Amino acid sequence: MLRRPSSAEIPDGPGVYLFRDEHGGVLYVGKAKSLRKRLANYFVSDLDGKTAAMVDAANSVEWIVTPSEVAALMVEYSLVHEHQPRFNIRLKDDKSFPFLALTVNEEWPRAMVVRGKRKRGVRYFGPYVQAYAIRQTLDLMLRTFPIRTCTDAKFRRHENTGKPCLLFHIEKCAGPCVGEVDPESYRELVDGMSSFFAGDSAAVTDRLREQMQAAADDREYEQAARIRDQLVSVDKAMQRQELVTERPEDFDVIAVADDELEAALVVLNIRKGRVTGRKTTIVDRVEDVDTARLIGILITGLYGEERPPREVLVQELPDDPELHTAWLRERRGSGVSLRVPKRGAKRRILETARVNAEEEFSRHRLRRHTDHNARARALNDLQQALGLPQPPLRIECYDISTIQGTNTVASMVVFEDGLPKKSEYRRFKIRTVDGQDDFASMEEVIRRRLTAYLKERDLPIEERGRFAYPPSLIVIDGGIGQLGRAVDVIEQLGLDIPAVGLAKRLEEVFPPHSSDPIIIEKGRESLYLLQRVRDEAHRFAITYHRQLRGKRMIDSILDDVPGIGPGRKKKLIRHFGSVKKIRAASKEELADVLPDRVAVTLWESLHG
Repeated sequence: MLRRPSSAEIPDGPGVYLFRDEHGGVLYVGKAKSLRKRLANYFVSDLDGKTAAMVDAANSVEWIVTPSEVAALMVEYSLVHEHQPRFNIRLKDDKSFPFLALTVNEEWPRAMVVRGKRKRGVRYFGPYVQAYAIRQTLDLMLRTFPIRTCTDAKFRRHENTGKPCLLFHIEKCAGPCVGEVDPESYRELVDGMSSFFAGDSAAVTDRLREQMQAAADDREYEQAARIRDQLVSVDKAMQRQELVTERPEDFDVIAVADDELEAALVVLNIRKGRVTGRKTTIVDRVEDVDTARLIGILITGLYGEERPPREVLVQELPDDPELHTAWLRERRGSGVSLRVPKRGAKRRILETARVNAEEEFSRHRLRRHTDHNARARALNDLQQALGLPQPPLRIECYDISTIQGTNTVASMVVFEDGLPKKSEYRRFKIRTVDGQDDFASMEEVIRRRLTAYLKERDLPIEERGRFAYPPSLIVIDGGIGQLGRAVDVIEQLGLDIPAVGLAKRLEEVFPPHSSDPIIIEKGRESLYLLQRVRDEAHRFAITYHRQLRGKRMIDSILDDVPGIGPGRKKKLIRHFGSVKKIRAASKEELADVLPDRVAVTLWESLHG
């Protein structure tokens, strides 16, 4: 039960506050100009539905005092990013969006299309909606700026052999691996490509026209024709970057379309008057906020780790425009304008972004309506079928995988609110069981998981680890025997956690201490949910088992090959994935991962 702190306890100044549940998990993070006044608003009788649900789930509230509102906004962003509270609106990460990356920190920088976490020393452009579009644009630009796109291993191999690859011969690489270009000239190529993708295409085309005219004046017509072809490639690539303003301006456009549950966000990145990046994403609207507050939250999420441009255009100013403008200036290190355009080209661009957001949201809403209702029905149906006190919001399913008693492993998959939460998945190597004994293996896994929960439950919140939350329902992928061992562990540890077993053959659901299954009719949402959970656990366990088995087979083959130690084994596994693929690889393919001499030795050992 959440205790209301007295007014004297709460500082009357700016800061950040955190609501935590009974297990110490962070439910919500908020900022306030006055912590005392803001927290008092949570202890009134007429809270809206979502806020009331958060307060009901909370067990404690704490706060952090900051020197200013801007500092509070920064701390709030950091805490939301770290804890991912379920009652905070937050942007999903952009790991799925493709970016063009230039590894400017390397001696010979490389161009590549990437997804995933950003790295230091790499310059990123985008994000782009479609990977194929940026790949096509990059292919066109390589005719003008032929920088390398090969992996470091391939680069070193050609450097050692002194022979360039095919891209050099078709003039899509300057050949730094074989000394065909000096570092200064190569850096000019990299800077030119960087300028183009940053939106400064005019400088690129002007320089190429000057070079073409100079070559023509010197009667070097072949060189002039080559530069002309490069200009054509640049023009084609420019057509992919829509021109939206006459002046070379840099700004971002943010538009949203929303309802009470979710919002569609569209961001257009305009650099030098051209659209250089687009981002579209759906945000869960777990806080009950109006559009102005929502835009403020989204601005924080967008520029928490990114440097904002000089101007940010929005369809409606955030709830505290002065605070967010000051925060953007802090992030940029210089002046930033945050405003709503009223007329002209920028107003038209904003309207285009808003229409795109509405169309994206309409498509998503059609998909969401079916999916959300189905999940709610499945959880309620499962509660009734199993006689649970409440819908199982957190389901954990366990599966054992083994082949003739070797490499026995277990998987734990987690479904929250009817959806897989892959960040909570866990894998276990069986430690105490010799041979094939699925019952004992299941007992070991359940004991390790729940014992870890009991230990972490009593730790200070900051020291809790990955097993800090108990499941609402444990599903055992197996019959009565494995379920019985799991239930014995639960009872021995004094926990009250419901568990069921799901038999593979007849899809029978077994309750604890009973040989009579619960028959859930085919076609019911609850049975479909259990099957999805079980299948995911099985897939996850099999995948892990194959990794271990493949590593063991690779170890047995590679142990006697001179020049291959643990580090090179890892490279081979990561690059090829299996013994079969290593055996099928050519000497040249092995040389992409290993030194030439070691690659030849390995190939001869595999084919001797």
